[in-house]
Amino acid sequence: MEFSFAHPQYLFLLFLVPLLFFIHFLALGNKKKKALKFANFEAIAKIQGIDFFSKNLVVLGLNILIIMAMVLAVSGFTFHTTAESSDFSFVLAIDSSQSMEADDFVPDRITAAKQVASEFIDSAPIDVNMGVISFSSSSRIEIDMTQKRDELKRAVNQIKTSGLGGTDLYEAVLSSTNLMINEGSKSIVLLSDGQINVGTMDDAIDYAKRNDVVVHSIGMGTKEGGNTEFALLKIDEDSLKSIAYSTGGTYSSAESIENLSAAYAGIFKLTKRKVSIGLYEYLIFLAILLLVLEFFLANTRYVNLP
Repeated sequence: MEFSFAHPQYLFLLFLVPLLFFIHFLALGNKKKKALKFANFEAIAKIQGIDFFSKNLVVLGLNILIIMAMVLAVSGFTFHTTAESSDFSFVLAIDSSQSMEADDFVPDRITAAKQVASEFIDSAPIDVNMGVISFSSSSRIEIDMTQKRDELKRAVNQIKTSGLGGTDLYEAVLSSTNLMINEGSKSIVLLSDGQINVGTMDDAIDYAKRNDVVVHSIGMGTKEGGNTEFALLKIDEDSLKSIAYSTGGTYSSAESIENLSAAYAGIFKLTKRKVSIGLYEYLIFLAILLLVLEFFLANTRYVNLP
């Protein structure tokens, strides 16, 4: 367990802490001398509940914590630990065509897909960047690359099946790849029932290979197929196998929600390595909370007499 600073030149501001100590006790001494000039000081103290040291030290402690939090934040305080991680960034590409309304999963394919995709996000190492797209006859970016798990899951849960027919796998690969343009090792987790009827598979494979993208495909649906309001739809595995094997990825068939969970879980190739977590956002949030608390106490319980 280690820590570092992105901008250590700002750490000199921590010298404000001993300076605050000095100013505080100097001012406290002056206040006490002035207060003792009043003959009825002890009576006032009892009525107002004045206790110079214990009460003033609480406010002093809060001010010190605020200064330390803000200085560490601007200094780019970063925590390092060893944990399981992945060398890849991922885009979850989820089929949202009408065929995903088939009822061979309970209650339907799209609902089961969103549930398991959210579990995959929860299981991801903390330093892995992920994005989410949905696709049918065209693709839609649900959320850009991020490590914020709550936002990723919210984006997944908002996916709805498209009112338009068609599944354009090339468009899905194009959008997913472009989303990872600034990432290192890139991987697409492509979930579909394989009913590819827009665009060409060769174009999708070529684009993924030219951009060094590994595609892991998951075929969702039973051999018997599932009913929609339009037709009985069965899974077409050939296209999904083709793009996975051509790009160095894996193909998994999911005929149940248990199979689907296992398919997602098998994608991560985890290794032990140093993981860095920037704490500056949390420190700024802590400083703001402490400022609010200090303001409340200074104007209520620890208010000074004039």
